[in-house]
Amino acid sequence: MKYSKKVIEHFTRPRNQGRLSSPSGVGIAGNPICGDLMKIYIKVKKDRIEDIKFETLGCASAIATSSMITQLAKGKTLSEAEKITRNDVADALEGLPMIKMHCSNLADEALHKAIENYKSKNKKAQ
Repeated sequence: MKYSKKVIEHFTRPRNQGRLSSPSGVGIAGNPICGDLMKIYIKVKKDRIEDIKFETLGCASAIATSSMITQLAKGKTLSEAEKITRNDVADALEGLPMIKMHCSNLADEALHKAIENYKSKNKKAQ
């Protein structure tokens, strides 16, 4: 299995890794077959993702896709971030081995769940 330089770079030096205190939303996605688990935390201000962090247990691709999706989403409005797809993540990483494409699914699923979590909390507050 051959990884792109971008995947290796994001695996060995992940961006935005860690946990946010008092996040606006949290999204969790996992794949019981491969054992990958991703948690994405977002801090939203004025409908924009002001900060984003992730915690991931998984393979190199899982960590790299988590790192990349945080970079793609940071600073975007919620509607812009909701449009990020698994293909956007894979393309930004200059490709993933076919057997590892499910990792980009998990990354976009965790992000979308964090946004949904934020929106559901704010509906109740209004």
